[in-house]
Amino acid sequence: MTLSDKQKQLKATIAGKGSMLVAYSGGVDSTLLADIAHEMLQEKMRCVLLDSEVVPRAAVSDAKKLAGDLGLPLEVISLPLLEDGIFCSNPDNRCYHCKKISSQALKKRAGELGFACIADGMNVSDLGEHRPGLQASTEEGIIHPFIEAAITKLDIRAIAQDRGLPVWQKPSAACLSSRIPYGNPITRENLGMIEVAEAYLSDLGIGQLRVRLHGTVARIEVHNEDRDKILGNTAAIVQEFREIGFHYVTLDLEGYRTGSMDEVLEPADEKGRQQ
Repeated sequence: MTLSDKQKQLKATIAGKGSMLVAYSGGVDSTLLADIAHEMLQEKMRCVLLDSEVVPRAAVSDAKKLAGDLGLPLEVISLPLLEDGIFCSNPDNRCYHCKKISSQALKKRAGELGFACIADGMNVSDLGEHRPGLQASTEEGIIHPFIEAAITKLDIRAIAQDRGLPVWQKPSAACLSSRIPYGNPITRENLGMIEVAEAYLSDLGIGQLRVRLHGTVARIEVHNEDRDKILGNTAAIVQEFREIGFHYVTLDLEGYRTGSMDEVLEPADEKGRQQ
């Protein structure tokens, strides 16, 4: 199937729903889905951004601005995840549990609007990784139009570029809680440390990165091509991170990779895989 064929199928799928609430984050996947849904459904679609403590403030601000620039109807709904004791205890099925909570909030709003369905930006490339959130959202009735149209992450970036979306090259993101080892409590304090540390490194011109938190140790993951930016600014980074609250600052020699917190899990333990 050609990319053009996939786009036609995607548009037909969306149009056939009649109305749609799009789970929106401001990333390339959800932005492309929202842009096409708006084209096909007009006033019968709406974006909803679930704003919680695990989402960086800069990401929320950027998502709002992007929606405004693209003319997308957007609602921001607060999702107080840190009021949920199970989530804060950070079990190895945390992502599954979180997506269940998120899906319920989206379903409530879709029901209030009388919309036919809720859609997210999951795509075929996600099927090659362990995505407990995909399982949970599917169980809750969330649909995945990109998967139905056999669209991959590379397809999404190509289509987004062709449509002139400014986020077509935006690095993938994941919630801040994915930087904390399972079993370690999720708190406002440690989420804040991670958010400030990652923002500082981003300001140095580093794109794809993670700051994993191990007690008071920061484990920095970046792609190999960005290592020189870290090594060339070690004194400043160490000083900044210690002011944030870290006692030790390390650079992971394996570099950036999704799911590095899952590497300590037993192979049979599938529920908690994270990004």
